[in-house]
Amino acid sequence: MTFVAKQYNLKHKIMDELQRCRQQTLTMLANVNPEVFKSQAHRDFSPVGWHFGHIAYIESLWLLKRCGHRDAIFPENTRLYAADGLPKSERVNLPSIEQTRDLLDSVRERVIKCLNNQDISAELMQFLLQHESQHGETILLVLKLLEKNHNCCAIFPNGRNSVNTSAREVKSELVDGDTMLKIPAGEFIMGSNDMRSLDNEKGEHRVYLDTYYIDAYPVTRGQFRKFMEAGGYENRELWSDSGWKWLQSERVNQPLYWCDCVAEDNHPVCGVSWYEAEAFAKFVGKRLPTEAEWEKAARWDADMQTSYTYPWGEAAPSQKYCNFNLAGLGTDENTLAHGTSPVNAHPDGKSPYGMYDALGNVWEWTASWFAPYPQFRPYPYPGYSQAYFDDKHRVLKGSSFATRQWSLRASFRNWYYPSVRQIFAGFRCAKSDDG
Repeated sequence: MTFVAKQYNLKHKIMDELQRCRQQTLTMLANVNPEVFKSQAHRDFSPVGWHFGHIAYIESLWLLKRCGHRDAIFPENTRLYAADGLPKSERVNLPSIEQTRDLLDSVRERVIKCLNNQDISAELMQFLLQHESQHGETILLVLKLLEKNHNCCAIFPNGRNSVNTSAREVKSELVDGDTMLKIPAGEFIMGSNDMRSLDNEKGEHRVYLDTYYIDAYPVTRGQFRKFMEAGGYENRELWSDSGWKWLQSERVNQPLYWCDCVAEDNHPVCGVSWYEAEAFAKFVGKRLPTEAEWEKAARWDADMQTSYTYPWGEAAPSQKYCNFNLAGLGTDENTLAHGTSPVNAHPDGKSPYGMYDALGNVWEWTASWFAPYPQFRPYPYPGYSQAYFDDKHRVLKGSSFATRQWSLRASFRNWYYPSVRQIFAGFRCAKSDDG
């Protein structure tokens, strides 16, 4: 196959993925309750309606502008939908759901014509595909917050009120929280050179790590329950100075998405800040893993001397391997998840070292600050990653039950302030070989 033919096939493959991703977005939009479309669930998150409009705005900005559609950049929407436009608290005055759908359709119709007639870099197309995927997860997060704030299930008007339920029931024995994997000393390949990778994860590089141990499973609700019952939220000795200061300000005594149902004790704890994760790790005599430790355990095959895209290898993600894609609301025939699942429900998805649930279910906090890799170059603009290399954001690895397949890979890097607990985040612990 010639180079030109390969490029043609690649472009049309990504175009097909853009359409599949958009269908998932439109399914979410069609199921959103008009009353909550413009509601702000939390001061740090925009209303769901803003995210839908922002998806269209960014697509018009980065694709239509390059195609010469000067009249399709929708300048009247710039201040509303630009990330650095209005403060989040002022983003509630939005067009209607119908107008937003029209905006999405209008932009996409022109984008398809543009892509059919002009060469656009596959890297940019992949960025926009993942940009929409990430906002799909954020939309679901905001819906979950609204549901929690109002103690109701009226988020979706058409009976799709499944955000607060668990994944299909999987009978499983409680995992042993003391089970740890020994990861021998040596180098591994961190990062990715794959075209799908975003700027902050690009650039494979070799990293040496001493021998360490890491939990085979994410910390479960049952394990975290012991921390709570032992007075973990009141024990000053378990908290760092910054963590204790945060705790005194927030006055919390359980994870944000806490379920006091013993039947779900084998599910991962969800909705914890980095500070809560750090305190729990100290409670059990462990620590949080570094980003490199997490990634090596999740994707490195020492026998083959290679880092896989996914913990299980290179096979495309499916519910056989992990719990993901609720942000697609079941438009994928393999999507059955409605929330977290037991941490040992996907044995086929474990890594060569035996690490379970590295992808899907919940994001996992690490001990590392978000920082550039050696070969970092900003793309498509410095504000996407570079602006957050400020020693104020901690790295999260993996993905959650809400992550769409296009952002699902072991090299992916997420980042948030350590105080944030609204995201679908949990963690696992580690310890050095010397304890």
